[in-house]
Amino acid sequence: VQLQASGGGLVQAGGSLRLSCAASGRTFSLYVMGWFRQAPGKEREFVAALTWSWETTTYADSVKGRFTISRDNAEDTVHLQMSDLKPEDSAVYYCAAALGLERVDRDRDYKYWGQGTLVTVSS
Repeated sequence: VQLQASGGGLVQAGGSLRLSCAASGRTFSLYVMGWFRQAPGKEREFVAALTWSWETTTYADSVKGRFTISRDNAEDTVHLQMSDLKPEDSAVYYCAAALGLERVDRDRDYKYWGQGTLVTVSS
């Protein structure tokens, strides 16, 4: 499975961005796709996840009500719609995929990773 992330950029606080992660390869075997982020000097943290077949979603408390993860079935793409962005949302965002896992919020459970896309929120 290959993942290609896109959509990062610079936005003012309160603004919106949409990240996309296109999956290719053995996408029929995917179980979960997720987004993580890593700010400078901090550990990578979970943002959101979506089960591939049932589209069940999970969010970190810090983004609930502001971010929405969704799937474009026709293009095997997962989107992360980010609204009401805050400076503390600034980070490199990574999409990830797993064929099976125990915890959707644990990065070591994901086998496949896309390249990061930088999100910068100015105050």
